[in-house]
Amino acid sequence: QVQLVESGGGLVQAGGSLRLSCAASKSIFSIYTMGWYRQAPGKQRDLVAQITSGGSTSYADSVKGRFTVSRDNAKNTVYLQMNSLKPEDTAVYYCYAISGGRESYWGQGTQVTVSS
Repeated sequence: QVQLVESGGGLVQAGGSLRLSCAASKSIFSIYTMGWYRQAPGKQRDLVAQITSGGSTSYADSVKGRFTVSRDNAKNTVYLQMNSLKPEDTAVYYCYAISGGRESYWGQGTQVTVSS
Protein backbone atom coordinates (compact mmCIF):
# COMPACT_ATOMS: atom_id res chain seq x y z
CA GLN A 1 0.00 0.00 0.00
CA VAL A 2 1.58 3.25 -1.18
CA GLN A 3 1.28 6.07 1.34
CA LEU A 4 3.78 8.58 -0.10
CA VAL A 5 3.64 9.30 -3.83
CA GLU A 6 6.40 11.34 -5.45
CA SER A 7 6.41 13.18 -8.74
CA GLY A 8 8.33 15.87 -10.58
CA GLY A 9 11.66 14.24 -11.31
CA GLY A 10 13.24 14.31 -14.71
CA LEU A 11 16.11 15.53 -16.84
CA VAL A 12 17.22 19.14 -16.75
CA GLN A 13 20.25 21.10 -17.88
CA ALA A 14 22.65 22.62 -15.39
CA GLY A 15 21.30 25.92 -14.17
CA GLY A 16 17.72 24.84 -14.66
CA SER A 17 14.96 24.12 -12.19
CA LEU A 18 12.68 21.31 -11.13
CA ARG A 19 10.00 21.01 -8.49
CA LEU A 20 9.39 17.74 -6.72
CA SER A 21 6.19 16.96 -4.90
CA CYS A 22 5.23 14.23 -2.47
CA ALA A 23 1.67 13.58 -1.39
CA ALA A 24 0.94 11.61 1.76
CA SER A 25 -2.12 9.46 2.25
CA LYS A 26 -4.87 10.86 4.45
CA SER A 27 -4.51 7.70 6.49
CA ILE A 28 -1.22 8.94 7.94
CA PHE A 29 -2.15 10.55 11.22
CA SER A 30 -0.89 14.00 12.15
CA ILE A 31 2.27 14.33 10.06
CA TYR A 32 5.01 16.12 11.99
CA THR A 33 8.00 16.28 9.66
CA MET A 34 8.27 15.86 5.91
CA GLY A 35 11.34 16.15 3.77
CA TRP A 36 13.71 14.79 1.20
CA TYR A 37 16.74 12.55 1.03
CA ARG A 38 18.80 11.80 -2.03
CA GLN A 39 21.10 8.97 -3.02
CA ALA A 40 23.48 8.57 -5.92
CA PRO A 41 24.70 5.09 -6.93
CA GLY A 42 27.27 3.74 -4.49
CA LYS A 43 26.80 6.66 -2.13
CA GLN A 44 25.12 7.25 1.20
CA ARG A 45 21.53 8.42 1.35
CA ASP A 46 21.81 12.00 2.60
CA LEU A 47 19.26 14.39 4.01
CA VAL A 48 18.58 17.27 1.63
CA ALA A 49 15.85 19.28 3.31
CA GLN A 50 13.09 18.93 5.84
CA ILE A 51 10.19 20.93 7.18
CA THR A 52 8.15 20.58 10.35
CA SER A 53 4.41 21.00 10.69
CA GLY A 54 5.10 24.49 12.02
CA GLY A 55 7.11 25.47 8.96
CA SER A 56 10.62 25.27 10.38
CA THR A 57 13.08 24.25 7.67
CA SER A 58 16.58 22.90 7.46
CA TYR A 59 18.88 22.20 4.53
CA ALA A 60 22.05 20.42 3.67
CA ASP A 61 24.92 22.84 3.15
CA SER A 62 25.27 21.70 -0.44
CA VAL A 63 21.81 22.97 -1.39
CA LYS A 64 21.40 26.08 0.75
CA GLY A 65 20.42 29.07 -1.32
CA ARG A 66 19.33 26.89 -4.23
CA PHE A 67 16.63 24.56 -2.89
CA THR A 68 13.47 25.45 -1.01
CA VAL A 69 11.28 22.99 0.86
CA SER A 70 7.66 23.84 1.56
CA ARG A 71 4.49 22.05 2.51
CA ASP A 72 0.75 22.29 2.25
CA ASN A 73 -0.60 20.77 5.44
CA ALA A 74 -4.17 20.70 4.16
CA LYS A 75 -3.04 18.52 1.25
CA ASN A 76 -0.49 16.49 3.21
CA THR A 77 2.01 17.42 0.53
CA VAL A 78 5.64 18.49 0.63
CA TYR A 79 7.50 20.20 -2.21
CA LEU A 80 11.12 20.69 -3.10
CA GLN A 81 11.84 23.59 -5.42
CA MET A 82 15.28 23.07 -6.92
CA ASN A 83 16.92 26.00 -8.68
CA SER A 84 20.38 26.50 -10.16
CA LEU A 85 20.75 22.76 -10.50
CA LYS A 86 24.20 21.26 -10.82
CA PRO A 87 25.32 17.90 -12.21
CA GLU A 88 26.26 16.86 -8.67
CA ASP A 89 22.58 17.13 -7.73
CA THR A 90 21.92 14.06 -9.88
CA ALA A 91 20.44 11.37 -7.64
CA VAL A 92 17.31 9.51 -6.72
CA TYR A 93 15.29 11.73 -4.42
CA TYR A 94 13.22 10.11 -1.70
CA CYS A 95 10.40 11.76 0.17
CA TYR A 96 9.85 10.89 3.81
CA ALA A 97 7.34 11.68 6.49
CA ILE A 98 7.20 11.22 10.25
CA SER A 99 3.81 11.10 11.90
CA GLY A 100 2.78 12.33 15.30
CA GLY A 101 2.76 8.70 16.35
CA ARG A 102 6.45 8.51 15.36
CA GLU A 103 5.86 6.22 12.41
CA SER A 104 8.13 6.85 9.45
CA TYR A 105 7.25 6.51 5.78
CA TRP A 106 9.23 6.61 2.55
CA GLY A 107 8.32 7.47 -1.00
CA GLN A 108 9.31 5.29 -3.93
CA GLY A 109 12.01 7.65 -5.16
CA THR A 110 12.14 9.86 -8.22
CA GLN A 111 15.15 10.27 -10.49
CA VAL A 112 16.65 13.72 -10.97
CA THR A 113 19.31 13.99 -13.66
CA VAL A 114 21.18 17.22 -14.30
CA SER A 115 23.20 17.42 -17.49
CA SER A 116 26.02 19.81 -18.25
